[in-house]
Amino acid sequence: MTDDSIPSETDTNALIDVDNVSMVLNDQCILKDINVQITRGQTVAVIGESGCGKTVFMKTLVGLLKPTRGQVRFDGQSLGQMSQGELTATRRRFGFVFQNAALFDSMTIYENVAFPLRQEKVQPPESDVRNRVMRHLAEVGLPTSAAAKRPAELSGGMRKRVGLARALILKPELVVYDEPTTGLDPIMSDVINELILDTRRRYPVTSIVVTHDMHTARKVSDRVLMFFPRWRLEPDDSQILFDGPPSELENAPDRRVRQFVRGEAGERLDEMTRQVDSISG
Repeated sequence: MTDDSIPSETDTNALIDVDNVSMVLNDQCILKDINVQITRGQTVAVIGESGCGKTVFMKTLVGLLKPTRGQVRFDGQSLGQMSQGELTATRRRFGFVFQNAALFDSMTIYENVAFPLRQEKVQPPESDVRNRVMRHLAEVGLPTSAAAKRPAELSGGMRKRVGLARALILKPELVVYDEPTTGLDPIMSDVINELILDTRRRYPVTSIVVTHDMHTARKVSDRVLMFFPRWRLEPDDSQILFDGPPSELENAPDRRVRQFVRGEAGERLDEMTRQVDSISG
């Protein structure tokens, strides 16, 4: 394993370097021996069935969880070696778009989007805050009138767009999307997809999109990682079944990838039936 403070030659163009990361939670191995590099400017979709470790992987990437083994480097610096103050400062370089938007119900939309700016040690003048908030609301397609409303007055799709505006207000280098289209109708889901693409065009960001939505994975990403539940693998099997462009998903060599992409449950149903039979027998 390389020194924490000095990235290896293969890391020099990587914004994120996941080095031999394993995570055990409640005596259960969720991630094992994960090695991934994400280069600057990439949009990476992380897919896989429920329980495969996608969310744990995402939280590990941004330092919300510390690996049981291995390390995650962001811009060459090990998150695990940072003090709490250093980690807090580094997280200001991240933008988060949460699954349910995670807006503050007691605040207006304007106050929600302005919230990250209010937490800065040196706060910008109110005129600058207003200009930035209104610009970002406009960029996600929300009218000026939305600024004075409360989250409960908006639709689910509008709340997700507010969440994106808030995530971008500090001009992050990394934006993490957690199931950005869950709970939305197909049209609004595609609106969110277009906004993700538009964000990449407007800003020099690296994006990680955790999703079950194959349309989203295909449309917004230039790279897809597919995880598989650790407990369903042999000890020496890789947990990442696919790492490549979305155009190659449909014809991936691993049948489990093809089955997931096509939504084919036959083999999984047979496996579940065998498990039930073994327990009852």
